[in-house]
Amino acid sequence: MYRRSELGIGSAVTTAALTYQNALAERPRAPLPPHSFQAWKPSFDELELVEDLGRDIGSRAWWRGLLSCTCLCAFALALAPPLRPISDSTEVAVSGEAWEETRTQSIAPLAWGGDTGRRMAASDHVVPLGASPERPTLELAATLGQGDGFARVLERAGVGSSEARRTASLVANEVPLSAIPPGTLIQITLGRRTNRNMARPLDTLKFRARLDMSLSLSRVGDSLILDRLPIAVDRMPLRIQGVVGESLYRSARAAGAPAKSVEAYIKAIASKLSLANDIDASSRFDIVVEQARAETGEIEFGKLLYAGLERSGRKTQLLQWTIGNRTEWFEASGVGQRRGGMAQPIENGRITSGFGMRFHPILGYSRFHQGIDFGAVRGTPIRAVTDGIVAFAGRNGGYGNHIRLKHNGGLASSYSHMSSFAVGTGVRVLQGQVIGYVGSTGMSTGPHLHFEVYRGGRPVSPRSVSFESASLLSGRELEAFRARIAAMEVIPLNGAR
Repeated sequence: MYRRSELGIGSAVTTAALTYQNALAERPRAPLPPHSFQAWKPSFDELELVEDLGRDIGSRAWWRGLLSCTCLCAFALALAPPLRPISDSTEVAVSGEAWEETRTQSIAPLAWGGDTGRRMAASDHVVPLGASPERPTLELAATLGQGDGFARVLERAGVGSSEARRTASLVANEVPLSAIPPGTLIQITLGRRTNRNMARPLDTLKFRARLDMSLSLSRVGDSLILDRLPIAVDRMPLRIQGVVGESLYRSARAAGAPAKSVEAYIKAIASKLSLANDIDASSRFDIVVEQARAETGEIEFGKLLYAGLERSGRKTQLLQWTIGNRTEWFEASGVGQRRGGMAQPIENGRITSGFGMRFHPILGYSRFHQGIDFGAVRGTPIRAVTDGIVAFAGRNGGYGNHIRLKHNGGLASSYSHMSSFAVGTGVRVLQGQVIGYVGSTGMSTGPHLHFEVYRGGRPVSPRSVSFESASLLSGRELEAFRARIAAMEVIPLNGAR
């Protein structure tokens, strides 16, 4: 609400009156009656009926404003229209000809195959069919799921079981069915059948068997002919470089490296350097990943081939290399990963007897115990504590079934009282490889493993020995390794030519 003075009421009248009086100044004024409007006008001009009800609460001006607001509200309510419910017309039930006319003009008859005009329902000229006709061919798309069978996919699509097995056999002659990746889309066309009670024959089948090959089957007479469509694939490795910045993982991913390759890269670098102390934001990473690009646009990434890191002018270069039966990351100098410590010959095995003098439970007198006994259930796997060569595997007097491994640095280890062997004499074994199983052969009171370690042919406490080792490349193998690193360094960045 606005005050009367804000709207200009009174001031404009006064101005008009002054102008009028100046124009007629030569005429004498008549005295005003005591009850005329002009006599009360000065008092009316000073009267404010609209007041700010949020200020001077309780004053005379506030009560005058409240009275004005109450009068205005009462006046508005008095002029308000009456509130009465709005009457609605009641629908009249339609029947007879009116209903038939309404039905023919509705949407429902369109589903009954009606014609144009008022009457759209079927007429007497319509001859009902005994059976609905079939499509001559059906074009379907099926997807090979995880752990799914190729023949089962065809059967679900409507191919007969015998024809599905024959089709799977034809495909297996070109590519192993297990090698077809899950998610492969199979385009299937089923032909016309002479009897509704039999499966439709397979007319054509197309799918991408591998990145470099598509297979197509088509029916010629009663036989299915398989055609191969080779697809050109570029297998140039992908090389990506960049700055570590705030996060090595996020920077490598932003540069375009696949997630699994970045994880393998970080794991390889962590085997040689400390991620927290040796790598800073200015370090540069160098990643080479297997990549296959088909001419149709698909891309597949393989394993990590090369991991490089340059920090403060120092360069770390790692390349996977296989020596013996072990594949590991080697530095440019030819030094492989260090394998420190000694693995437990039995996982979660409990020590029942230690190294040193003890009372022999069978001989009945004190005797020097040259190793450690691990109590375990019969048949528990026994593992090699480090890399080595099986120097002996067989029966050895009171040791029972016995295996002796020869290691680098003049060290050796033996495993006794075994129930059976997993390796034979002369076999090279790796750390953690199963070489036999717990038993109770020889001089034994129950299933356990007697484990001994030798240095220079003399028994020592297994707890005092550390089998730390690292693979080394030399000779022609080192030359081939360095040539491979040099080839990685000339690969263009980001697939450039």
